[in-house]
Amino acid sequence: MTPFIKKKEIKQDWYLINAENTAVGRLAAFISKLLRGKNKPTYNPHMDNGDYVVVTNIDKIKFSGKKFINKKYYRHTGHPGGIKVSTPLTLSEKNKSQDILKLAVKRMLPGGPLAKKQMTKLKIYKGMTHPHVNQNPKLIDFNKQNKKNIVKN
Repeated sequence: MTPFIKKKEIKQDWYLINAENTAVGRLAAFISKLLRGKNKPTYNPHMDNGDYVVVTNIDKIKFSGKKFINKKYYRHTGHPGGIKVSTPLTLSEKNKSQDILKLAVKRMLPGGPLAKKQMTKLKIYKGMTHPHVNQNPKLIDFNKQNKKNIVKN
């Protein structure tokens, strides 16, 4: 049985992940677990006891196969005929490569106000530098956890 914890007892850690040559879906699934707090024994689905995640080198993230060109993200404006389509290629051309990972993580979290709060704890940066050095994030070498995490395209 999982013990219920109070907000005062929640301890949130900071993690740093280098996304260079990493598969998008695998990284997004790992990040969503950290944001929700499923890696902790005190996990409760109705509470926000997840950790902060800092992702660097997002512009060097990879898709397997031809997903970089063929994958489509759909959104609707709410007006008739208002469907909009974008691909990872068009997002990276518009210098919005951080939106690729953000969309993947967002769709792996349950919808609602709690997921929006958990998404604010995801920090994504294009280069190696980030402003969260003072939080002393723990480095997670995601590529070495499993050989399938690396895409060699």
